[in-house]
Amino acid sequence: MSFLQTLINGVTRLNDFLGRWIAHLIFAMTALLLFEVICRYLFDAPTVWTTEFAQFLFAIYSIMAGGYVMAHRGHVNVDLLYSHFSPRVQAVIDVFTSVVFYIFILAFLYFGTSMAWESFQGQETTYSAWNPPVWPVKAFIPLAVTLVLLQGTVKLLRDIAVAINPRYADVLKDGLDDGEGVADNTEADVKEQHR
Repeated sequence: MSFLQTLINGVTRLNDFLGRWIAHLIFAMTALLLFEVICRYLFDAPTVWTTEFAQFLFAIYSIMAGGYVMAHRGHVNVDLLYSHFSPRVQAVIDVFTSVVFYIFILAFLYFGTSMAWESFQGQETTYSAWNPPVWPVKAFIPLAVTLVLLQGTVKLLRDIAVAINPRYADVLKDGLDDGEGVADNTEADVKEQHR
């Protein structure tokens, strides 16, 4: 199980790190829009690029947050009954519902990659006054979807392990269960707790 725990921790840490880093784009977006307001209203000299650049940053910010949100269990779910089930039953339910996740995420990966590649090949631009290339922003789509796919895969592996042996619910933390970073429990720690 130590390999599985290492994999779970590694993917979760990666998504957590990238999510926290990407969150700083909010400051760049704020600065850009503030700069535009100052240029427009104080100097009567609006720019043609700041709003569009801020939109590009927001697109990257939004799509790259998926893996982070999944690692922190922030996606919407309906848990009226689910929260009352044992960890094993929850894991079994999650294993079966992961089919829907994989259908969606693999389609998203296929079409997102295709869209990004076509944008790159055609050197797509925005056709605005500034007219920047769009493909650098669209290139983040397959990257972001891959991060969500990785996080979903380690969640599925954890769920399968917990469905087989409920004791692994305490061992195979998904990296953020205790709210203080990646879990460091070992199988020996859990066996000791269950004695």
